[in-house]
Amino acid sequence: MQNGTPAKSFLWKDTILLILCFVVFDAGNSATQSRTDRSSDHDFAAEATSGGMSEVKLGQLALQKGNSKAVKSFGERMITDHSKAGDDLRQIAAEESIHLPEDMPKTEQALYDRLSKLQGVQFARAYAQTMVKGHEKDLGAFEKEASSGSDPKLKDFANRTLPTLKDHLRQAKEIEHAVSAPNM
Repeated sequence: MQNGTPAKSFLWKDTILLILCFVVFDAGNSATQSRTDRSSDHDFAAEATSGGMSEVKLGQLALQKGNSKAVKSFGERMITDHSKAGDDLRQIAAEESIHLPEDMPKTEQALYDRLSKLQGVQFARAYAQTMVKGHEKDLGAFEKEASSGSDPKLKDFANRTLPTLKDHLRQAKEIEHAVSAPNM
């Protein structure tokens, strides 16, 4: 070794190699995080689609089996509002290349089947309870997407839909209270 030059050269190569490893590792982490964020957004879109389909189908059932104007009116609103939201979401999904489910999940179909066997006050009570629970769950998912989603279009969709979902929950609670009254 003359004047320590080869050792210095070797040290610089190691340093550069180490820096490159950190850069590649960090880029890999960023890509993984980006895929995770997209996956979370896609999960939200799929769950919102499934939930919306369920709300529409249960709304149709409420029109058939509802024993009061309030239950039938709420069912009609579920059909209208969730159909519109579903159309908006499908448009975003087409633009963003997001695959959405075409059918209700088995658990939602089982719920529909159970409610379809009820009549009168029993149906109204079970339907109202289902709407309260469902909209509470939906609100949590939509609030999470609105605050921490990474896809700007889905985030905007969640923000635009939240006021309607909050109103649905308020109305569902009112119906639940009304149909739970002893004189029903």
